[in-house]
Amino acid sequence: MKMKTLTATNVSRNFSRVLDEVTHRGEEITITRNKQPVAKLVPGVPRMSALEALSDIYQTIDPDEGREWIEDIGEMNDLLSDGIKDPWE
Repeated sequence: MKMKTLTATNVSRNFSRVLDEVTHRGEEITITRNKQPVAKLVPGVPRMSALEALSDIYQTIDPDEGREWIEDIGEMNDLLSDGIKDPWE
């Protein structure tokens, strides 16, 4: 991908448009002042949902550990479904 170069003046006058280019087009922009690079705008780290983050967990957990993990989750769901109990009763 070609990196774009803009002057600090141009960036300040068109900041919203420049941010859109970085955000939506994934462009990297070098900002110059007096023809010298002073900063670089780069796209942020993409966000992941919990499902995306855990989507490959089946490849990293041993099948027996996976079954135990699912059983533990089931037990916790059972405990939580009983409702909250007052520990002083």
